[in-house]
Amino acid sequence: MAFAADYPILFDRLDEELRDAPNPSSEIFAKIIGGACTRIRVLSHTEKAERIDGLIDAGAWTDAALALLELELPAWQMRRLARESGEWFCSLSRQPDLPAGLDETADASHPLMPLSILQAFLQARRRITRVWSAASDLLANEKPTAAFVCCDNFG
Repeated sequence: MAFAADYPILFDRLDEELRDAPNPSSEIFAKIIGGACTRIRVLSHTEKAERIDGLIDAGAWTDAALALLELELPAWQMRRLARESGEWFCSLSRQPDLPAGLDETADASHPLMPLSILQAFLQARRRITRVWSAASDLLANEKPTAAFVCCDNFG
Protein backbone atom coordinates (compact mmCIF):
# COMPACT_ATOMS: atom_id res chain seq x y z
CA MET A 1 0.00 0.00 0.00
CA ALA A 2 1.30 3.45 -0.88
CA PHE A 3 1.59 6.59 1.22
CA ALA A 4 -1.46 8.86 1.18
CA ALA A 5 0.24 11.42 -1.10
CA ASP A 6 0.90 8.69 -3.68
CA TYR A 7 -2.69 7.43 -3.93
CA PRO A 8 -3.85 9.70 -6.78
CA ILE A 9 -0.84 8.73 -8.90
CA LEU A 10 -1.18 5.05 -8.03
CA PHE A 11 -4.91 4.99 -8.79
CA ASP A 12 -4.34 6.82 -12.09
CA ARG A 13 -1.73 4.24 -13.13
CA LEU A 14 -3.92 1.31 -12.13
CA ASP A 15 -6.92 2.82 -13.91
CA GLU A 16 -4.88 3.38 -17.07
CA GLU A 17 -3.57 -0.18 -16.97
CA LEU A 18 -7.10 -1.55 -16.58
CA ARG A 19 -8.38 0.63 -19.41
CA ASP A 20 -5.63 -0.62 -21.76
CA ALA A 21 -5.78 -4.28 -20.68
CA PRO A 22 -6.95 -6.61 -23.45
CA ASN A 23 -7.84 -9.37 -20.95
CA PRO A 24 -7.97 -9.89 -17.19
CA SER A 25 -4.91 -11.58 -15.71
CA SER A 26 -3.48 -12.61 -12.39
CA GLU A 27 -0.88 -9.83 -12.76
CA ILE A 28 -3.59 -7.16 -12.97
CA PHE A 29 -5.32 -8.59 -9.90
CA ALA A 30 -1.99 -8.67 -8.05
CA LYS A 31 -1.40 -4.99 -8.84
CA ILE A 32 -4.91 -4.03 -7.72
CA ILE A 33 -4.60 -6.04 -4.51
CA GLY A 34 -1.10 -4.74 -3.79
CA GLY A 35 -1.85 -1.11 -4.57
CA ALA A 36 -5.47 -0.42 -3.74
CA CYS A 37 -6.52 -2.98 -1.13
CA THR A 38 -6.15 -2.55 2.61
CA ARG A 39 -8.31 -5.25 4.19
CA ILE A 40 -7.13 -8.24 2.17
CA ARG A 41 -3.60 -8.09 3.62
CA VAL A 42 -4.96 -8.09 7.15
CA LEU A 43 -7.34 -10.92 6.31
CA SER A 44 -4.85 -12.76 4.07
CA HIS A 45 -5.24 -16.18 5.69
CA THR A 46 -8.99 -16.15 6.02
CA GLU A 47 -11.37 -18.24 3.98
CA LYS A 48 -12.60 -15.24 1.95
CA ALA A 49 -9.10 -14.12 0.99
CA GLU A 50 -8.09 -17.64 0.05
CA ARG A 51 -11.27 -17.91 -2.03
CA ILE A 52 -10.17 -14.87 -4.05
CA ASP A 53 -6.77 -16.48 -4.66
CA GLY A 54 -8.48 -19.67 -5.80
CA LEU A 55 -10.78 -17.78 -8.18
CA ILE A 56 -7.82 -15.93 -9.68
CA ASP A 57 -5.87 -19.18 -10.09
CA ALA A 58 -8.90 -20.75 -11.81
CA GLY A 59 -9.30 -17.79 -14.17
CA ALA A 60 -12.78 -16.98 -12.82
CA TRP A 61 -12.17 -13.26 -13.34
CA THR A 62 -15.71 -11.95 -12.80
CA ASP A 63 -16.20 -13.99 -9.64
CA ALA A 64 -12.78 -12.87 -8.37
CA ALA A 65 -13.61 -9.19 -9.03
CA LEU A 66 -16.95 -9.53 -7.22
CA ALA A 67 -15.34 -11.37 -4.29
CA LEU A 68 -12.64 -8.68 -4.05
CA LEU A 69 -15.32 -6.00 -3.99
CA GLU A 70 -17.24 -7.86 -1.28
CA LEU A 71 -14.17 -8.33 0.92
CA GLU A 72 -12.48 -4.99 0.40
CA LEU A 73 -15.47 -2.62 0.22
CA PRO A 74 -18.29 -4.24 2.22
CA ALA A 75 -20.25 -0.98 2.41
CA TRP A 76 -20.45 -0.75 -1.40
CA GLN A 77 -22.91 -2.74 -3.50
CA MET A 78 -23.49 -3.28 -7.19
CA ARG A 79 -26.10 -0.80 -8.33
CA ARG A 80 -25.95 -1.50 -12.05
CA LEU A 81 -24.12 -3.88 -14.37
CA ALA A 82 -25.25 -3.64 -17.96
CA ARG A 83 -23.91 -4.15 -21.45
CA GLU A 84 -24.64 -1.52 -24.10
CA SER A 85 -23.00 -1.08 -27.50
CA GLY A 86 -20.20 -3.54 -26.73
CA GLU A 87 -19.28 -1.96 -23.37
CA TRP A 88 -19.97 -3.17 -19.85
CA PHE A 89 -21.11 -0.40 -17.53
CA CYS A 90 -20.62 -0.98 -13.81
CA SER A 91 -22.00 1.26 -11.11
CA LEU A 92 -21.25 0.78 -7.40
CA SER A 93 -23.12 2.50 -4.61
CA ARG A 94 -23.15 2.79 -0.84
CA GLN A 95 -26.88 3.57 -0.93
CA PRO A 96 -28.43 1.62 -3.81
CA ASP A 97 -31.99 2.24 -2.57
CA LEU A 98 -31.73 5.98 -3.22
CA PRO A 99 -33.03 7.31 -6.54
CA ALA A 100 -30.22 7.31 -9.11
CA GLY A 101 -30.14 11.11 -9.31
CA LEU A 102 -29.41 11.46 -5.59
CA ASP A 103 -26.87 8.65 -5.28
CA GLU A 104 -23.11 9.20 -5.49
CA THR A 105 -21.88 6.21 -7.44
CA ALA A 106 -18.52 4.90 -8.59
CA ASP A 107 -18.92 4.26 -12.32
CA ALA A 108 -16.77 2.61 -14.97
CA SER A 109 -16.99 1.01 -18.36
CA HIS A 110 -14.86 -1.49 -20.27
CA PRO A 111 -15.46 -4.01 -23.06
CA LEU A 112 -14.82 -6.83 -20.52
CA MET A 113 -17.10 -7.30 -17.51
CA PRO A 114 -14.45 -8.12 -14.86
CA LEU A 115 -12.29 -5.16 -15.87
CA SER A 116 -15.32 -2.89 -15.71
CA ILE A 117 -16.00 -4.10 -12.16
CA LEU A 118 -12.35 -3.56 -11.19
CA GLN A 119 -12.38 -0.03 -12.63
CA ALA A 120 -15.52 0.82 -10.63
CA PHE A 121 -13.81 -0.71 -7.58
CA LEU A 122 -10.86 1.67 -8.12
CA GLN A 123 -13.22 4.64 -8.44
CA ALA A 124 -14.83 3.72 -5.12
CA ARG A 125 -11.40 3.34 -3.46
CA ARG A 126 -10.35 6.70 -4.90
CA ARG A 127 -13.46 8.31 -3.40
CA ILE A 128 -12.81 6.72 0.02
CA THR A 129 -9.16 7.83 -0.05
CA ARG A 130 -10.21 11.40 -0.86
CA VAL A 131 -12.55 11.42 2.14
CA TRP A 132 -9.80 10.08 4.44
CA SER A 133 -7.36 12.67 3.13
CA ALA A 134 -9.82 15.53 3.60
CA ALA A 135 -10.65 14.38 7.13
CA SER A 136 -6.99 14.10 8.13
CA ASP A 137 -6.26 17.57 6.65
CA LEU A 138 -9.18 19.01 8.60
CA LEU A 139 -7.95 17.46 11.86
CA ALA A 140 -4.34 18.54 11.22
CA ASN A 141 -5.38 22.17 10.67
CA GLU A 142 -7.79 22.31 13.59
CA LYS A 143 -6.66 24.67 16.32
CA PRO A 144 -7.72 24.11 19.92
CA THR A 145 -10.53 26.47 20.86
CA ALA A 146 -10.63 25.88 24.59
CA ALA A 147 -8.26 25.29 27.44
CA PHE A 148 -8.63 22.23 29.63
CA VAL A 149 -8.50 22.56 33.41
CA CYS A 150 -8.27 19.74 35.91
CA CYS A 151 -11.21 20.03 38.32
CA ASP A 152 -10.45 17.06 40.55
CA ASN A 153 -10.45 17.66 44.29
CA PHE A 154 -7.21 16.19 45.64
CA GLY A 155 -7.69 17.62 49.14
